[in-house]
Amino acid sequence: MERQSAENLVHTPVMLDEVLALFRSLDRPEATVIDCTLGAGGHAEALLSQYHSIKYIGIDADPEACGRAGERLSPYGDRLQILQGYFDDQLATLSASSMIKQPDFILFDLGVSKFDFFDSGRGFSFSLSEPLDMRFSPEAEETAADIVNCYDEKDLADIIYEFGGERYSRRIAKAIVEARKIAPIRDSAKLAAIVASAVPPDYRRSRLHPATKTFQALRIKVNNELGRDARGLALAASLVAPGGIVAVISFHSLEDGIAKRCFRELAGTAGTNSAADAASPVDTNASDKFELVFKKPLVPTETEIAANPASRSAKLRALRKLLPGAVGVDSLVGNRGRRGARRRHEIPGSALASGANAGGANAGETKAEEAMP
Repeated sequence: MERQSAENLVHTPVMLDEVLALFRSLDRPEATVIDCTLGAGGHAEALLSQYHSIKYIGIDADPEACGRAGERLSPYGDRLQILQGYFDDQLATLSASSMIKQPDFILFDLGVSKFDFFDSGRGFSFSLSEPLDMRFSPEAEETAADIVNCYDEKDLADIIYEFGGERYSRRIAKAIVEARKIAPIRDSAKLAAIVASAVPPDYRRSRLHPATKTFQALRIKVNNELGRDARGLALAASLVAPGGIVAVISFHSLEDGIAKRCFRELAGTAGTNSAADAASPVDTNASDKFELVFKKPLVPTETEIAANPASRSAKLRALRKLLPGAVGVDSLVGNRGRRGARRRHEIPGSALASGANAGGANAGETKAEEAMP
């Protein structure tokens, strides 16, 4: 498969209608928005073009993504500020600053963009022959090549299993260690071939490429994605203004689990018997109160999935910081889809109210990103 140029890639923001409906429910035409994963700027462009008085802060770890988004969003330059860096670090800096107004809406879209897979040249895709890097930011110290060539077999297997949910993690780790004895593994296509050779033939013929979960695991490890997700969500909850919303779109069960635990803990609906819940790094002002905007995650409609298959594993969760003295209420009702995710959804004051045609979706969870090769 040949590398594609950025000009030939079409970016489609995931669950855009639902994000716009959440923002519209705030009824704050002069809101400050923080987009923690600016990417190609799809959500940003939609919000900036529809709401002419909002201020928008976009964060992205990738300098190239910041550059592309800056060009795309140049008509809104007077209302836009772009910060390059990992979102947890940038949110920590903003939290310590007195120079910005408290944000009313904070958005996380945790998916990996098509540009990263097909145009970054950093080895995210097992379908291309590229240097095995996988860093979103040049600030990250460790590359995927460092991991596959330096970690011992047990640690490799643990990474592939824990961050990728790969049942053949030990076979794959053993194959990697044997292959690197002959020559260092520095190419994404070479690694993909090693992984494929390590698994049973039936597994190689399954719907997912056999290297999908291994590549996901390495990318998560290189960028400390799960640690940054947890810290970023906790910081966002502390930073958002009273009455404001923190929204997160996740694409696999590991990151969705972090969002679920963080939001449930803050809303006071988390159980007390879970070690994972107890270890959640949520630390906000004791006087802050929160509510879940909807109890179960929203999933893409069947129409969106048909138009953009990359959206099929997406889940949207949202948390509202209550105004002082407010009493939390359920602000979304609807029918549950499979495994508890919402199919029809109602966000007060939005186009997704009970009479709207929201459609349905398969809400099954996945431990591996299936959207991209």
